[in-house]
Amino acid sequence: MNDVVRNKKLSIICFSGSFDKLVAAFTLATGAAAVNYEVHIFFTFWGLNAIKNDKGRHFIGKGALAKIFNFLMGGINNVPLSRLNFFGISPKLMNRMMKKSNVATLKELIEAAIALNINLYSCEMSMNILGIKKEDFIPEIKEVIGVPRFLEYSAGGERIFI
Repeated sequence: MNDVVRNKKLSIICFSGSFDKLVAAFTLATGAAAVNYEVHIFFTFWGLNAIKNDKGRHFIGKGALAKIFNFLMGGINNVPLSRLNFFGISPKLMNRMMKKSNVATLKELIEAAIALNINLYSCEMSMNILGIKKEDFIPEIKEVIGVPRFLEYSAGGERIFI
């Protein structure tokens, strides 16, 4: 048996920008927050797509290559399913199936995370690489941080990498 006492804290490193993995991250986060866990989500690389202000494809960022990468990432409205994406139609079909089954959609999960005051952070290093700034993200991003600060915030709880 583990002698380490864990706090009611869940910290998620959201690296993936795929629809199903974002749904998993936000489902875990909102479920934990609903039962009084302290929840932190650290968005890095492709995960940053979930928290951009621009929901569609936009040429944002500093420099030509950054603008192309950010355009290709596409914003939350263009996140692909990790498998069987079928040229982008699968997330739309999945949303329809989720609504029909009375399951929260990705958009609703993000709204719930905000309503539950889940701590949302963007990765400083990824932002520097992609040439984007805090203003490119939803206003609910609490802070732009690096790994050391995330480790500090997540200390004593469970950490999950998605």
